[in-house]
Amino acid sequence: MTKENEVKKKKTVKIIVLVFFILSLITSIFAIYEIFLLSSIEDLIRYIVIGILVFIDFILVFKIRGIFKNKHKKKKESKRIGFILFMFFYSVVCALVGIVIFYVYGQLNNINKVYVTYTSDLITMASNEVNSIDEVQNFTIGILSDEASPDGYIIPQEVISSENLNDDNEMKEYDDYSSMIADLYAGEIDATFITDGYVSLFSEITGYENIATDTKIIYSKDKKMRKTDTSTSEIESSGKSVTEPFTILLMGIDSTDEVLSKNAVANGDTLILITFNPKTLNATMLSIPRDSYVPIACWSGKAENKITHAAGYGTDCMMNTIEEYFDVNIDYYAKINFKGLVKLVDAVGGVDVVVPKELCTDDSSRGQEICIQPGAQTLNGEQALVFARNRKSLSNGDFGRAQHQQEIVMALINKMKTITDVSKFMEILSTISNSLDTNLTTKQILSFYNVGKDIIKRSLAVDDAELINIQQLYLQGTGQMIYDERMRLVLWDYVPNKNSRNDIIQAMKENLELVEHEEITEFSFSINEPYEKEVIGEGPYKSTTTYSLLPDFTGDSEAQARATASRLGISISFRGTSGYVVSQSYPANKRLDKISGSVVLTLSGGSSVEDDEEDNKTTGKDNSKDNSTTSGSGSEGNTNTGGGTGDNMEEDNKEEPAPTPDPVPTPDPVPTPEPSDDPGTVPDE
Repeated sequence: MTKENEVKKKKTVKIIVLVFFILSLITSIFAIYEIFLLSSIEDLIRYIVIGILVFIDFILVFKIRGIFKNKHKKKKESKRIGFILFMFFYSVVCALVGIVIFYVYGQLNNINKVYVTYTSDLITMASNEVNSIDEVQNFTIGILSDEASPDGYIIPQEVISSENLNDDNEMKEYDDYSSMIADLYAGEIDATFITDGYVSLFSEITGYENIATDTKIIYSKDKKMRKTDTSTSEIESSGKSVTEPFTILLMGIDSTDEVLSKNAVANGDTLILITFNPKTLNATMLSIPRDSYVPIACWSGKAENKITHAAGYGTDCMMNTIEEYFDVNIDYYAKINFKGLVKLVDAVGGVDVVVPKELCTDDSSRGQEICIQPGAQTLNGEQALVFARNRKSLSNGDFGRAQHQQEIVMALINKMKTITDVSKFMEILSTISNSLDTNLTTKQILSFYNVGKDIIKRSLAVDDAELINIQQLYLQGTGQMIYDERMRLVLWDYVPNKNSRNDIIQAMKENLELVEHEEITEFSFSINEPYEKEVIGEGPYKSTTTYSLLPDFTGDSEAQARATASRLGISISFRGTSGYVVSQSYPANKRLDKISGSVVLTLSGGSSVEDDEEDNKTTGKDNSKDNSTTSGSGSEGNTNTGGGTGDNMEEDNKEEPAPTPDPVPTPDPVPTPEPSDDPGTVPDE
């Protein structure tokens, strides 16, 4: 080999060495950076690994410096090749480590959706001749008054401005969507701006089952917004550490989308409030009935209503409502849609549950019906969704469904702790990333590693033991037919028992270490009866919580009406001189504490036409019968459920029968009842 060729060869080798050195350095820095991101995970091990990589990098720099500095020093070719091969494999290892961490971190980071797409629809009744926003003229248009609502106010204001709707239309502000929809149906307004999920919110309310076809969308607009700009819970959660006791709200989303990126409305079918103490690995789990009659935090005056109706006003409204009612701060939330649950169950290889009886519901796409048979079995994703969603076939209705949902959560946890396959882990991570939304930061999610490590340690120490001690909580209550001031219908509500609520609050605060734990000093059992784990909040309690409601006086004689009013402490006056009551100034089943002044009852004899017309304006019903008390709820609206029991909202001091009453709340018997405005708490008959 000539000297010239030898020089060329050396230059080529040096170039190759330099290329692999640069590649090694880049991949090493990439790996070190990604390892640094894994905060809260084995800090000592992370720093040792980073230290090793930095040490190797210094060695490489020293070697390269020696190669290029000592130009005349001969090196064996085999050593140079070995050095190049070492840098090659070192680059591959660093690249793989960096890429895996980059993927995992990216998927975890995507769980907390930074941006959410909100959609606002301008709707009108289907019978309206207007089919586009260009035709809207001389309309009275409803809009939310809440300036922080993206789809109820912010987007509508942009549409009003861009389309010049203020020029020849009147805008009417509302505190809530319920009153807005009621006015739209009544013809009080011609159109309204509303969240894109309005069909899901109202289609299960009696009288609005066909809202999808009763109304039509004449304009729709999307807006991508940062969650931190529209939600205070996103900011408030960022400083919390999961190494301390915390609360998390799990919400089921009635969405069939593959990816949870839009502002899917949580219809309130699944509301599970969990407190978890990572120090003791103790948890409490409460399924909140969707019909629970509680103050809605984001409504003016915090008026009481079904808790499910808070869902349409955003995550903050739902969280604040639950926080205020149960006197506990909710640190985190997690939303998952139907598709996400199906994929997650399939990713873990199915869940093991005991199906009590044949259950059937629509699949996740609502394309066909799926049925599961009774018995212990492993359910796939679609079957698990049937198990978690079905209510109609269960004897205890919504409470049975809530129990099933808790069983699915526990079955998923038990299955996930057995996952050892890397590909399975990646599949689960991808599913969670797409179908879950939370306010947990990536750093907080990574902190669960330490909780998982403690669980694994306990599982190795104790065989066949529950790794997490879960205390089930139960919100006991009483069913009442209450006149809904916003929907202007008599709806079935579940009024929680005050004592049950207090016991639940105490249990949650004990687990969160906010109050001292009350030790049980006495315990009794019978050897002849199997032991059943205590369910806090189930009772039995000596008193129930109900509202005093206005009865339906129509059809009563004056004497009967006076006797009923006297017994209930209601102030009444009469219009007319004889006959039977044909109408009343306040609708039946209205809460007495919301009535001011006396109730005017119109008798069939002796009243003038002018009086009748004036009364129609006041009551909004025909004088022959009080229709407003029954519209949307059939004959059940005429039932005086709870009237006279308690003072507005007091505890009725009646001994409850033993044994513990059936936990399923049912309204007082009424002819051909439809127990709920939306299929929730009361089982179908």
